[in-house]
Amino acid sequence: MTTAGGTLVLAPPYREPGPARPARPAGPYARLFRVPGARAFTTGNLIARLPMGMFSVSAVIMIAGARGSYALAGAVTATGLAATALVAPWTARLVDRCGQARVAVPATALAVLGELALVLCVRYDAPTWTLFASYAATATMPNTGGMSRARWAHLLKDDPRALHTANAFEQAADELCFMLGPVLAALLCSALFPEAGTLAGALLLLTGVLLFAAQRSTEPPVAPRTSAGSPLRTPGMAPLLAVFLATGAVFGSMEVVTIAFADGPAAGPVLALQAAGSCAAGLAYGRARRGAGLRGCLAAMTGLMALPLLAAVATGSLAAVAACLLIAGMATAPTMVTGMATVQRLTPAGQLNEGMTLAVTALLGGIAVGSATGGWTVEHAGAAHGYAVPVAAAGLALALAFSALSPKAGTTKARL
Repeated sequence: MTTAGGTLVLAPPYREPGPARPARPAGPYARLFRVPGARAFTTGNLIARLPMGMFSVSAVIMIAGARGSYALAGAVTATGLAATALVAPWTARLVDRCGQARVAVPATALAVLGELALVLCVRYDAPTWTLFASYAATATMPNTGGMSRARWAHLLKDDPRALHTANAFEQAADELCFMLGPVLAALLCSALFPEAGTLAGALLLLTGVLLFAAQRSTEPPVAPRTSAGSPLRTPGMAPLLAVFLATGAVFGSMEVVTIAFADGPAAGPVLALQAAGSCAAGLAYGRARRGAGLRGCLAAMTGLMALPLLAAVATGSLAAVAACLLIAGMATAPTMVTGMATVQRLTPAGQLNEGMTLAVTALLGGIAVGSATGGWTVEHAGAAHGYAVPVAAAGLALALAFSALSPKAGTTKARL
């Protein structure tokens, strides 16, 4: 207390002046989004990426509800997957040669028209072949995650540590979108009407791509035309894509087997736990000062993927399997971050979108093979023993990482 003008007043305690406390250094993710334009293009990309986890679930619910056949719904979505695997690398090549905005916007518009055509064909009971044709037309959908990674690679080309953090963030974003997308699609289709999930996904995709493409200041420069051909010709790329193919089989088989083991509405939350574990591990991995090699990540994945198998066979408890899936999922994001970073190192700078899209295409192919193999195993050996398929697929990916690379890729082999 003190006096002022003869009046007794309260005053803050007097403190001797001292040196100012040093500011707490910003974390790696805070520094990442201080890059000019990073927040803007990331916001648009996340909006565009969320529907990637919505479309297939929405199509299955919509078609199966209208036509009464899950077999037909599965065949239509498989056709779309196959068409995407064929078209996506060509779309990515156009992105590299002509620019993200010039290609992504019209390609997205064509894909959205395909989704709308599918809705109309289902709604008005069009012939079955129109469902396949409509969904195949969505194959022009650009690889938004790849375009975002290409922007980070351009912006952070002189800062490998920050690029590692950016790749980890992108993988965590993938996991988050594929965790929330199916839940949102199922909620919209059940709460509103069967076509709501597809319509909402189309709107989000078009809005997100338009916002993303509008951020021209962070767009990588257009690569000059080259006679180098496909990145597949780069030494070490084809064997690396084989590793991605086997890794995709892990994801595809795990999803089908878990759905069969849960055999009910609990399958969605259980699969979301695996994605949550991967998302958390990806963010933590991005903060690490030094990343692990691809071989080490695949070895960890192989070991952790055995946990759900042990829990299913030994206990038969869904709760135990769910807990093991949460732990097993923690190996997914670090593996994908390291794998995508290897793809970036191998791919020529002017073909980065195409190289990463080839990796995604290999993953999609592996998911299709894993889904079929997991379903066959469940049918003949039971759901619990079906968890052996992702373990075998992870082991195959590890073996390929050790032995499939040719001697010509010496430096890349060492980095694996």
